[in-house]
Amino acid sequence: MANFLGLMKQAAELKGKMETLQAELEQIEVSGSSGGGLVELTVTPKGELKKLRVDPSLMKPDETEVLEDLIVAAHADAKRKADALLQEKMQALTGGLPIPPGMKLF
Repeated sequence: MANFLGLMKQAAELKGKMETLQAELEQIEVSGSSGGGLVELTVTPKGELKKLRVDPSLMKPDETEVLEDLIVAAHADAKRKADALLQEKMQALTGGLPIPPGMKLF
């Protein structure tokens, strides 16, 4: 019975830590870039786009497809960084214990 109570206490502590991490993630922004910095954007770990900067040299009608590709690549770069940051924070929170697939952080 003592083991069960200890486990319940650990679960409650983990829940509190997860709530704190969720609040922290609301404040974090991650930047990504492509084209050697011609396109830069900032996203949250949830993937919400916060900022987008496009170099004026790309604002030409014949460069539309290049610009679109660079925006997608910059977003992928930022998303990859956000996922790595999230993974790092989760490992620190759980002490390296694996989180079951499908368990939502936010």
